[in-house]
Amino acid sequence: MAALPVYRWHLAPDGLATRRQLRATGLRPGGQDVVAQLERPRRRRGPLIAYLYRIDRACPVRPMTPAKAAALARANAARRTCPACRRDAGYVIPVSLGMCVPCAYSDADQHV
Repeated sequence: MAALPVYRWHLAPDGLATRRQLRATGLRPGGQDVVAQLERPRRRRGPLIAYLYRIDRACPVRPMTPAKAAALARANAARRTCPACRRDAGYVIPVSLGMCVPCAYSDADQHV
């Protein structure tokens, strides 16, 4: 396998795009292989690498079906539901707490 060409940030040739750039235009890679890499220099942790795909081989994004929309709504509702009090918190429950903020800090008020 040959090595992929590597381009510096903002210096990739026309006709190539990252996944996010494709998605912003309503496209997806569509099973094509990565054709190049994009490197963005960072000071402390090494370069940030993004893969580039050919725009002319990209496919349109598949439309959202009612079943997919329902599944996504259920998944998002599960992320907002507190496992302790079983209420919808109105925000995504932080993984670091594992429950909504009132449940996580209800013991702290009693110990003051």
